[in-house]
Amino acid sequence: MPETRPVAFRGGGFNPAGRRGASWIAFAAIIAAWQLSSSSGLLPALFMPSPLSVVEALARRVETGALTRHLAASLQRIALGWAVGTLGGLAIGTAMGIFAVARSIGLPVTSALFPIPKIALLPLLILWFGIGEPSKVATIALGVLFPTIISTYTAIDGVPRNLIRMGQSFGLPAAMIVWKILLPGALPGILSGFRISSSIALILVVAAEMIGAEHGIGAFILAAGNLMQTDQLVAGVVLLSLLGLAVSFGLSRLERWLLRWR
Repeated sequence: MPETRPVAFRGGGFNPAGRRGASWIAFAAIIAAWQLSSSSGLLPALFMPSPLSVVEALARRVETGALTRHLAASLQRIALGWAVGTLGGLAIGTAMGIFAVARSIGLPVTSALFPIPKIALLPLLILWFGIGEPSKVATIALGVLFPTIISTYTAIDGVPRNLIRMGQSFGLPAAMIVWKILLPGALPGILSGFRISSSIALILVVAAEMIGAEHGIGAFILAAGNLMQTDQLVAGVVLLSLLGLAVSFGLSRLERWLLRWR
């Protein structure tokens, strides 16, 4: 009788689980190499300050309260602009994914307007809304609107049609099909679009604050650059990076909560 061997398991791999330790090690290695290069003189302090200098610059700004004012102003603009753009994008993208007329109108209009750099519209928005907060919020909202439309529309369009047909065969009303089948099926793609739109909001708030803003991270970076205070400038960039990490962490927790059914 031939010898029998157990069949090796071939279902491994393609595991999306993260490795938290690897990310911390990578960050530590980058910061250590940066500090070592600065201490050895390979990176002149005028062009690239050391991590310790950046931390000291941030600490001084925290003590004076200036950092809190700049961060609060930027967060308020990001929150308002992202909320307005996201709500509009979800509404338009959902309509495009469900209704043929909305798709026929919205797809070419979105394709025509999406490539326009939204910061190029800031002077026009200043003429319309003034140089205060509305023009900056509108710039962020426009930048967030179109990626959200595209991600929502494509996510809904990618839901398997056999699931929709199954719901119709059981006599579910259209509203129930949208709520129970389309939106849950499209949710992973919509949440992925949130990551893109939040990054765009961070980019646009900095650009908008560099034009006629007294407070904000962008205004802080611009003032530091004009005075050649590279430690303050890099501190502002690091603050943006930390803000991006915080947003990414928040979205990851949101995905884990909303997609716990998977």
